[in-house]
Amino acid sequence: QVQLVESGGGLVQPGGSLRLSCVASGIFTIYGMGWYRQAPGKQRELVATITKSGSTNLSDSVKGRFTTSRDNAKNTVYLQMNSLKPEDTAIYYCYVDNILRQYWGQGTQVTVSS
Repeated sequence: QVQLVESGGGLVQPGGSLRLSCVASGIFTIYGMGWYRQAPGKQRELVATITKSGSTNLSDSVKGRFTTSRDNAKNTVYLQMNSLKPEDTAIYYCYVDNILRQYWGQGTQVTVSS
């Protein structure tokens, strides 16, 4: 059974940093990995993607502040979030792709507030 477990969310002040992690288990041959987020009353937004070879793509709203990376040996993807803003407040979901479909984590709450 495929399972994605996220960690690292929480409450942080504006300008602060958080690092999200997502560990995938029960899945072979992971291709793409990445992160979505969804704020209350807003549509889901693709935040970051990373290919198996490490090529990344970030949304314009986080470019220059967020980075994503992965450890293929550990089936883990990371999202480093710096210079956080209140508008970054959302539930963050990781995903992984194999040849058949995309799998999602359960989500982790990130709240940016003073």
